[in-house]
Amino acid sequence: MIVKSLVSRKALQKLNCINKNSLVQLSALMSVKVGDSVPAVDLFEDNPTNKVNLAELAKGKKIIMFAVPGAFTPGCSKTHLPGYVKRADELKSQGISEIVCVSVNDPFVMGAWGKDQNTQGKVRMLADPSAELAKKLDLALNIAPLGGVRSKRYSMVIEDGKITSLQVEPDGTGLSCSLAEAVKL
Repeated sequence: MIVKSLVSRKALQKLNCINKNSLVQLSALMSVKVGDSVPAVDLFEDNPTNKVNLAELAKGKKIIMFAVPGAFTPGCSKTHLPGYVKRADELKSQGISEIVCVSVNDPFVMGAWGKDQNTQGKVRMLADPSAELAKKLDLALNIAPLGGVRSKRYSMVIEDGKITSLQVEPDGTGLSCSLAEAVKL
């Protein structure tokens, strides 16, 4: 692709956010892009026996899904998740059926984190324990201090199974374009 040869990865990271309005198409950096269908990946809610298939969850609905590198981490617990909890009613009044938080953690950790952050009725806490979703979206990131493969930080709007908006943090972990205040409905 010509864009790849003209713009370095370092230059792309200087962009405030990588999204559909950027000068560079998202497809130049990763496989997932606006217009793609979400994969039929099983995530887990509260325990390993409660599977939630993402494609089924998104069927016939408009949802916001955002991913964080790790439960109980400072940026995720102080800023990212609380923003969506705080704005849940407002976002739902604008046609959002559900708000989903995903992290590469086990379902027990995600359940405990949800209770700690008072997400009940506002944000569903889904675990991606083997990073299957992160890998299928090509949004996996190796963060050794957090245990290895994690998800990049991003937010997306999904309408009837199709991604209609996608904001990926330029460095994969920052707190700017994937925040609740920046979500593009």
